[in-house]
Amino acid sequence: MRWLIAIIPGLFLAQATLSAQSVHRLLREGNEAYKEEAYAGAEEAYRKSLEANSTARGHYNLGNAIYQQGRYDEAVRRYEHVIENADNTEVRAQAYHNMGNAHFEAQEYEKSVEAFKNALRERPGDRSTQYNLAQAQRQLKMQQQQQQQNDEQNEDQEKQDQQQQQQNNQQQNQDEQQQQNQQQQQEQQSEGEDQNPSEQQASEQQQGESDQQKNMEKRELSEEEARRLLRIIEEEELQVLEKLRKAEKGQPVKKEKDW
Repeated sequence: MRWLIAIIPGLFLAQATLSAQSVHRLLREGNEAYKEEAYAGAEEAYRKSLEANSTARGHYNLGNAIYQQGRYDEAVRRYEHVIENADNTEVRAQAYHNMGNAHFEAQEYEKSVEAFKNALRERPGDRSTQYNLAQAQRQLKMQQQQQQQNDEQNEDQEKQDQQQQQQNNQQQNQDEQQQQNQQQQQEQQSEGEDQNPSEQQASEQQQGESDQQKNMEKRELSEEEARRLLRIIEEEELQVLEKLRKAEKGQPVKKEKDW
């Protein structure tokens, strides 16, 4: 196994009593299969032995067979049963040790550290457990550092995502405002081009009346000037006639000064 001293097999045998003869035979078969690394066959034999007589040591052997097949969570549950029901510290120490290995293989390093510590409480000074504990503590530290690094990266990524979202929102608001302005301009132009015919006709009529009024004012002004000119001409003619009458009567005609 990676960086670990192998689990402690134990391979405990049940006491050979008349009521446990079948259990003893099944456990022996399981042990033989376990030694040959036929772990599935060992598991089957251990399960049959537990059906005949459920013992802490039977659960321990079954946990080891399950562990060797990579089903670490299930193995842990077997070791927990052993710890709760074992009648001596040696069995509990071995169960804690193997439980630490199972947690380690499942990369549950914090639980692995705790299991190895419990094994040392049951059996202080055990070198293999001390070694495995050091390895589990090392992996736990690396895992925590990696988790911290991942958290920081996730936090930075979240900040970047928030900033990008804000920029996108600002750009979207600007685009919407620009679109509204363009729409308003188009509506204003459309109102000027698509004016109501009656309103347009009334506007043209008003414009025509205004032009007609101006033309009439021009005509009236011209007629007045014509009358004034006629009066001037009549007055000049009267002056000429008056001079002629005086000349006929032999009166001297007053010569106008030529300025």
